[in-house]
Amino acid sequence: MATHTLSRMVHSIWDCGVTLFLFTYTDFKTIIGPVTCFAIAVAPLASLRHLLSGIFWIWLHLLQCNVSNQYKSVVEDAINRPWRPLPAGRISATTATILRWALVPTCIGLSALYGADLALTSASLTAVTIAYDEFKLAGHWFGKNLSAMFGYTVFEIGATKLMGKSTSLDEISLQAISMSALVILTTIHAQDCPDVTGDRALGRVTLPIYAPELSRIILLLLPLLWSVHLIGLWRIEGLAGAVFCALGVYIGWRYYALRSNLEDKTSYKIYNAWLLVAHLLPFNMRYKLM
Repeated sequence: MATHTLSRMVHSIWDCGVTLFLFTYTDFKTIIGPVTCFAIAVAPLASLRHLLSGIFWIWLHLLQCNVSNQYKSVVEDAINRPWRPLPAGRISATTATILRWALVPTCIGLSALYGADLALTSASLTAVTIAYDEFKLAGHWFGKNLSAMFGYTVFEIGATKLMGKSTSLDEISLQAISMSALVILTTIHAQDCPDVTGDRALGRVTLPIYAPELSRIILLLLPLLWSVHLIGLWRIEGLAGAVFCALGVYIGWRYYALRSNLEDKTSYKIYNAWLLVAHLLPFNMRYKLM
């Protein structure tokens, strides 16, 4: 009897863990990977303990954002990502709502253990999340892009403060955060191209829906222009700079020439690889590798 009870308990804990993981799964490549690399590149990294603490901080705050977003967008997810916890029936809407609001004090409380400035950073991310979901900034392309920019910025500030040797942001860190914000603001609609059907069903007006051709032209040009600017800013020379620019050209070509839903999903994966490398470039300025 005791063995059966223990087995059920382990299964319940495992099932709960899988559900939480599935809330954040798609953003390991879009948030956790790039933001972690960014913080390592610009912090500089204090220790392995700081790194692990930072990764957990990013994941927990990502969970807060994603539960908030997903309990508002079940219709879209039922079309685009039916395996997510809510459309898959792994969690009820009521439980997701309770979890969403319970994560607010949890995230701020955890951040407060590291100091008032990190608690303020956490509260700022909560404010952006509420604006995005509760005040429906997600429904308009500019509000969506602006929220993504602020969200990324707050994630990067929090991760850099937590992983670094100091909670103060120096000139390199501030410059890197500013550049990242501009790149995100002007190119993040790359993520909306594969989701047009679901966004329409939810009534959202993303840039690929509002201006289909213009959104593709922007993605044709800006990855290359940003690549050229970033390798100059961070003094990336030779083959490394050429490869990064070539990746920007390839992304732009794919988004403009290959427009099926399947191709857009592949293009978005490559875009995230480009974005991850872009977040690593300040490492050269910090450690003078080239």
